[in-house]
Amino acid sequence: MPALLTYSTPVLPEWVDYNGHLRDAFYLLIFSYATDALMDRLGLDSENREASGHSLFTLELHLNYLHEVKLGTQVEVHTQLIAHDRKRLHLYHSLHQVGDPQMLAGNEQMLLHVDLAGPRSTPFSEAVLERLQAIAAEQLELPAPAYQGRVMALPAEK
Repeated sequence: MPALLTYSTPVLPEWVDYNGHLRDAFYLLIFSYATDALMDRLGLDSENREASGHSLFTLELHLNYLHEVKLGTQVEVHTQLIAHDRKRLHLYHSLHQVGDPQMLAGNEQMLLHVDLAGPRSTPFSEAVLERLQAIAAEQLELPAPAYQGRVMALPAEK
């Protein structure tokens, strides 16, 4: 199975800057909607969140801007599950123009399953773990994303 197609949208006029490019914040908005769609696919939709009192919180993310994205471009997000354990998801979203394999931006995220009553971390339900395991098994042969695990730093001066 390839990466999951989790979100698709045109770039809207209110999302572009003075250069006619997608604003920084709206890349993250698009990736956030893709995370919401993944949550729905896992059974962590709004109905489940209301019934269980559990949700996902973002612990950390990295965003790489690779190519310009302009007004009206139809984009889609592909999502790859990098790893998971009883409480966390490590995932990678890539932004593409619809039908084009070239990555326009990449977004690595670490998410934590949380009991909102605490709030405190809590294990996933068995049903969610089964869905995660199925996705992980289907994506086992996918290569690691090119921008996964990057660290931001200036090179050391010589």
